[in-house]
Amino acid sequence: MPQPEGAELEAIRAKRDELREQFVKPLDERGGSPTQGVHHIALICKDVEETIRFYQEFLGFPLVELVENRDYRGSSHFFFDLGNKNLLGFFDFPGHDHPAFMETIGAVQHLALSISPERFDEIKSKLDEGGVEYLGPDRGVEDSLYIRDPNGVGIEFYREKLGEFEGTTLIK
Repeated sequence: MPQPEGAELEAIRAKRDELREQFVKPLDERGGSPTQGVHHIALICKDVEETIRFYQEFLGFPLVELVENRDYRGSSHFFFDLGNKNLLGFFDFPGHDHPAFMETIGAVQHLALSISPERFDEIKSKLDEGGVEYLGPDRGVEDSLYIRDPNGVGIEFYREKLGEFEGTTLIK
């Protein structure tokens, strides 16, 4: 998709600055979130075994549960431990078509997972050894590696502490 240029780009940047000024409060003036955090993110997979092999066997996220979906007979619902008491869940829906990933409104663009500098180097080596295509660290984004899982889900391995973005503390 073509990126905006010229006056269009300047208008977009001005609107972003206006929104930031209007809505982003200084860290010490913000209230707390009304929730405890993300319990799990639920995504859809094409193949349960392929997804388990990718996330557990290749990436190293432990599979912690595999049950039948509560509201769709025959469908599996399973969870991986992402660390810090965060879960990544998947459903399969036998009998449903699964179109290819498409970047569009309402779709997941990517999940950004915090990773230590040491683990960042390990995962980069593992991706290289496994022949998994990735983007980064490049394009001026030195602290990120982007991949697609077997279902088309974008995963970013982000060499940054939780609650921070580009070295700035966003949440306490």
